[in-house]
Amino acid sequence: MLRNREMVATKLQRIAEKARIESSCRFTSLFHLMNVDMLRECFRQLRKDAAAGIDKVTKKEYGTSLEKNLTALVEKLHRMSYIPLPVRRVYIPKPGSSKERPLGIPALEDKLVQAGLARILSAIYEQDFIDDSYGFRPGRGCHDALRALSQEVEGGRVHYIVDADIKGFFDNVDHAWLMKFLGHRIADKRVLRYVKRFLKAGIMENGAVSASDKGTPQGGIVSPILANIYLHYSLDLWFTRVFQKGCYGQSRMIRYADDFVVCFERESDAIRFRQALDERLFMFGLEISPEKTKTIEFGPFAEAKAKRRGGKAATFDFLGFTHYCSRSRNVRRFRMKRVTSRKKFTAKIRMFRDWLKANRTLPTDELMEKVVSKLRGHFAYYGVTDNSKGISRFAYEVRCLLFKWLNRRGKRGCMNWEKLNLFLKKFPLPRPRIMVNLFAPS
Repeated sequence: MLRNREMVATKLQRIAEKARIESSCRFTSLFHLMNVDMLRECFRQLRKDAAAGIDKVTKKEYGTSLEKNLTALVEKLHRMSYIPLPVRRVYIPKPGSSKERPLGIPALEDKLVQAGLARILSAIYEQDFIDDSYGFRPGRGCHDALRALSQEVEGGRVHYIVDADIKGFFDNVDHAWLMKFLGHRIADKRVLRYVKRFLKAGIMENGAVSASDKGTPQGGIVSPILANIYLHYSLDLWFTRVFQKGCYGQSRMIRYADDFVVCFERESDAIRFRQALDERLFMFGLEISPEKTKTIEFGPFAEAKAKRRGGKAATFDFLGFTHYCSRSRNVRRFRMKRVTSRKKFTAKIRMFRDWLKANRTLPTDELMEKVVSKLRGHFAYYGVTDNSKGISRFAYEVRCLLFKWLNRRGKRGCMNWEKLNLFLKKFPLPRPRIMVNLFAPS
């Protein structure tokens, strides 16, 4: 089994190396990689508790006859007789909003095939993507994007920020453009056909199937890499190879999926970018969300200029944090600092409250084990440089919610703050602390 995994990894590495060396190479023979070894590895990486699609098949059920099932699946794939099922649409709460986010859950075999295609596409396109693209990429994450932003802004030559968000990006990806973009690197028709089949598979909601003429369903395993490919050609290459060359001052775009921030030295470049952005994205069926996009003065002189006008320096939100102008402890140096954004903070507290309300009857040790896990997860993401106030406030609110709901497990008024403190000595909560240094290498 280990040898098979190594063989799959070796083949993908060879493809990656060829893609890196030959930037204009179009790969004609890729689909042979969709074999039992590849799909077995994809199966191993599936979550055990992943929701089932419309086939209602779970990982455990499929795994009882794994080799037989995989062999049959590979045969269908190579006969081109495999037809993806429509994704099952569910809705999940959207953090910081009363709205819900649609999520598409593929059937189990569709997950395996999508995972295999995603690995092949990633091996090729990881060599092409720009360094400042951070979303859904191996070895990269939100903290890396935040670290790059900190280094850029505090470098001293950033005075304007364009904070942008693409409106309904995953729902508006144009299939024709996406297939053209894939054609730049992939000439294997079987790979292209299966990507197209997944795009056209449709959506099942309330027992009815609707066609999917555009967009990539959020929740599909292959969707993240397809989204990055789409934005690579429609946005990243345009900015780095065309727009940036016409800038009078320094500029840099840092993107995480469809959420991106562009730093500028000159106001004229920032204004020109904001105007050109609408036209560029319109070509590919996309548009900027006006309420989530703004151009602001930001940097070492922004605070002083705002004070002279009788106001405060503008802030912007990126990846769950509100970024604001400040100074170092000795007040000599400009610092961009950050705190958990109000929208995300409210959403996280609401989610914890709803979870605690629904699970308050769990055995005490099990309940507190999960509370500790949730707190650690929150600190692992939001515990970044300068955000001690944000995570401390979250820890305080969690204590208040625990007091409220533990008090309702018994006789009303049975719990007071003194008893809660004794309770938390037996079931201690993790202390809020900074987990990520945004000024140290990742």
